Amino acid sequence: MPRATSAPASRSRRKKFIKRASGYRGSRHRLLKTARQAVEHAGTYAYRDRKARKRDFRKLWIARINAATRAEGLTYSRFILGLKLANIDVNRKMLAEIAATDEAGFQRLIQVVKAKLQAA
Repeated sequence: MPRATSAPASRSRRKKFIKRASGYRGSRHRLLKTARQAVEHAGTYAYRDRKARKRDFRKLWIARINAATRAEGLTYSRFILGLKLANIDVNRKMLAEIAATDEAGFQRLIQVVKAKLQAA
């Protein structure tokens, strides 16, 4: 009876890491130990930065809304307060898009917000 080894399973385990590290520079895509380390670090960074991307985009949207509202004589915080008083429920992503592309629509929002702020 032939001797059974775990070579096929070991090789496929190693190849998984090498395949995931393809495209990395230097020994990180060739050698098993460095490839494994690189893949593990990459996974950590990917997980962390998926969360960070959401924060970064929110910061960008707020900066764009703030710039557009200051051009109209309002601040960001007063604008958001006015939207809440007017019961306008639009997220910051859409507000930033409106501010960047639809000036007339944003002007109407500003007018509604200013009216609500003066009434309150």
